[in-house]
Amino acid sequence: MPRKKRSEGERAANGESTIYLGSDGRWHGRVTMGIGDDGKPDRRHVSRKDEDAVKDAVKELEKQRDNGTARKPGKGWTVETWLTHWVENIAAPSVRTTTMVGYRASVYKHLIPKVGAHKLHKLQPEHLEAAYRKMMQGGLKASTAHLAHRTVRAALNEAVRRRHIVINPARIAKAPRVEEEEIIPFTRDEAKQLIRAAAEIRNGTRFVVALALGLRRGEALGLKWEDISLSWKHGCPKGNTCRQTLQANECPNRRGAGTMRIRRSIGQHNWQHGCTTEKPCGHQFGAFCPKRWGGGLVVGEVKSRAGRRTIGIPHQLAEQLDAHREGQEVEREQAGDLWEGGDWVFATPIGRPTHPTPDNRSWKALLAHAGVRDGRLHDLRHTAATVLLELKVPLPAVMELMGWSNAAVAKRYMHVTSEFTAAIADQVGNHVWAVDDEGEEDDEDGPDGVPVPA
Repeated sequence: MPRKKRSEGERAANGESTIYLGSDGRWHGRVTMGIGDDGKPDRRHVSRKDEDAVKDAVKELEKQRDNGTARKPGKGWTVETWLTHWVENIAAPSVRTTTMVGYRASVYKHLIPKVGAHKLHKLQPEHLEAAYRKMMQGGLKASTAHLAHRTVRAALNEAVRRRHIVINPARIAKAPRVEEEEIIPFTRDEAKQLIRAAAEIRNGTRFVVALALGLRRGEALGLKWEDISLSWKHGCPKGNTCRQTLQANECPNRRGAGTMRIRRSIGQHNWQHGCTTEKPCGHQFGAFCPKRWGGGLVVGEVKSRAGRRTIGIPHQLAEQLDAHREGQEVEREQAGDLWEGGDWVFATPIGRPTHPTPDNRSWKALLAHAGVRDGRLHDLRHTAATVLLELKVPLPAVMELMGWSNAAVAKRYMHVTSEFTAAIADQVGNHVWAVDDEGEEDDEDGPDGVPVPA
């Protein structure tokens, strides 16, 4: 029922909205939204130049109050204070440490400097879109701006859930379009070149593991010897004296096999600036800040339940892993008391886990040494998945081996290569244009003159 107009001089009832012309010449409205955390009435104030505009604003507040979408009472957050609170007190205790690297970089390097001064409830999609545009105009990649967009969207989703704002402007703002890079898996010849060259560099087996088994970088660097079980059997003929005089692992023609358990992952925690925005140190990267904090390696569990898995080891790789262990024993003796007994499979010369940065440098050095085109280290995982496709391994088994929980991911990693396309074309040709027993093509027509494949 519409509210009756009060007669002149009549007071508004308790809790009823009021509209009046102030001494400043502006129209003002006050709306009771409920009770604040301190037990006192939560009265919201709006001010406009004309009466109709303030009436509309009052009606909007009343609507938000009645349908439960009004933001909470109290002093409003700025974007800076909310993002800081969210990233340190809400996100940090609940997400992986490596995820926090991206969150903090987006919040402190990009979002706060560009939109941090806005009131949280007044932040508009256009403000965010302008921030993304400035990031890209400053030379940053679209993927960096896209990460900032995902970060602020997650932060503001939480603000909506806690009723600090009514709607999330990041859900309306358009994120920059990220061009998907074309990924070309390594060919069989390139893979052979990499395997040969890997045998000639330190920790080269680490890249063979990634190529053959498709391990993620963190999973490969997180391997310990306790995760690898190797077994041997004789490769010589039955009845050979070798079987009677030597153990299987001593046989010159031995064949290895085994399993590998994937349980942990090593990630890189980037250095963060310790200086303030009012007095910046002047360095672009936090690693050079005199007051830097964080940094170093982060050892944790694998990314998901699907990531915890056991993989079979081909006998050729078992041989290389055994040779790698022998080489590591030599390094252990040379290091003496400096050796740190972490049991890492791919360790530094003193037994520490390998940092992702020098690991990537070793990968680039391997490409140059092998004479293979440049490519990302992660392309080895794409190559391993593509090999499983070409071997016609069933998708459930592929997901188990690669550590995926979503079948849609397989489409991004399993590529139909030109070699595979040519092989399929040959199979189609051999099937459709089959040759009969007399050596002639079967040209018998089926219904309506359609050739019938053999």
